Amino acid sequence: MKKKWSVMRVLGDREAALYLAATLVSGFGTSALWLASGVWVKDLTGSDGLAVLCMLALWVPVLFGPALGALADLPRRRKPLLVALNLGPAALLLTVLAVDSPGRLWLLWVVLSLYGAASVVADAAESALVAAVVAPESLGDFNGLRTTATEGMKLLAPLAGAGLYAAFGGPAVALLDAASFVCAAALYACVRVREDRPGPAAGGGRVRTADGVRFLWGHPGLRPLVVAGGTTMLFGGLNGAFTYAVVEGLGHSPAYSGVLYAVQGAGSVVVGLFSGPALRRLGDRRFAGCGIALTALGVVARAVPSDPVVLVSGAAIGAGLPCVLIAALTAVQRETPDALLGRVTGTAGTLLYAPNVCGLALGACLVELVPYRWPLVLLGLARLVTVLPLLRAGPQREASAARTASRSPSDANPA
Repeated sequence: MKKKWSVMRVLGDREAALYLAATLVSGFGTSALWLASGVWVKDLTGSDGLAVLCMLALWVPVLFGPALGALADLPRRRKPLLVALNLGPAALLLTVLAVDSPGRLWLLWVVLSLYGAASVVADAAESALVAAVVAPESLGDFNGLRTTATEGMKLLAPLAGAGLYAAFGGPAVALLDAASFVCAAALYACVRVREDRPGPAAGGGRVRTADGVRFLWGHPGLRPLVVAGGTTMLFGGLNGAFTYAVVEGLGHSPAYSGVLYAVQGAGSVVVGLFSGPALRRLGDRRFAGCGIALTALGVVARAVPSDPVVLVSGAAIGAGLPCVLIAALTAVQRETPDALLGRVTGTAGTLLYAPNVCGLALGACLVELVPYRWPLVLLGLARLVTVLPLLRAGPQREASAARTASRSPSDANPA
C-alpha cells in the first residue's frame, strides 16, 4: 500500500526537520534585515528612494536565476555548497559595520546584492538536495511547511529587527543576521545525505544555463504551472501597490497596513500546513488553480470599504497566493532530473518572482492615476483567466506519479 505522508511525519524525519530549522533560522535574520536596512538608509539620508534601493538590491539577483541556479549544478556536492553559501554572507554582513555615514552606503547596497545572489544559488541547491533527502510523495508537505516557516518569520522578525534597530542601530541587526546564517550553516552541516558526485559538466556556462531553460519551457507539466505562478505574482505586485490606498479608503493611518500584512501572512502560515494533503487530493494544477481563484476573490473583496471584509480578504489572499508557488516548486523537484535541478529551479524562480517586482513598479505608477476600487476588481477578474490553462489537466498527474516513483531518496542514508 502506498505510504501516506503528513505534516507530523515530515517533522518526524530528522533530515527534513533540520532543513526546516535552517530555513526558520536564516529566514528570521533575513526578514529582520529586510526592514532594518531600509530604515537605516532612511535615517542616514532622509530619502525614501534610497531606502527602496535596499529592497531592489535584494531582488535584482532573481533576474539572473537561470545562470545563478546553474552554479548549483556544477560538479561538486550540494551540501558543502549550502554550508558555504551561508557562511559567506555571514562574513560579508560584518563589513556593513563600517556604514556610519551616507558616503558609505554603497557598501551596504553591494553587500545586499551579493547577499541576494547567494540566496538565489542557495535556494537552487537546497531544492536539489531536498529532492534527494525527502521522499517524492512528501515534497508537497515539506514545501508547505517551508512556506509556513518563512511566512511565520515574516510576521515576527521585522518586529524584532525594528526593536533591535531602535535600541542598538543597524550594525546590531547585521550581526543578528550574520549569526542566523552561521546557525543555518551548522544545521545544514548536520544533514546526513549520500550524494553521488556528478560527472564533468558538459558545455560552457551559457550551454548549461540554456539546458535548464529549455527543459523547463519544453516540459508540458511544468510550463503551465510556472507561467500561472509568474502571472499570479505579477498581479500580486500590482495588488500590493494599492495597499496604502486601501488603508486610506478605510479611514486609517498608513500604520494600519501592518495589520493587513499580518493577516495576509497568517493566511499563508495556515495554508502551508495543509498543502501536502491538498496536493495529493487535487494534483498540482487543480491545487494551484484553487489558490489563484481564492486570491482573485480576495482581491475583489478588498475593494469593499469595510474593515471586516478587507481583513477576511487579506487572509484569503494570504492563503491563496502561495498555492501556485508550492505546486510549481514541488513539480519542479519531482519532475526534473537531478543533474538539471539547480538551474531549472533558478529559472523557475526568475519566472515566478521577477514579475512581482514589475507589478510593484507598474502599480506604483497606476495608484497615483486612478481610484483603487475598480483596478482591484479588474485585477481579481484577470486572475481568473490564469486558472483556465491549469484546469485542462488530463493524464499528466498519473504520468507524473509513474516518473517520480523512481526518484525515491534511496541516497538519503547517512554518510
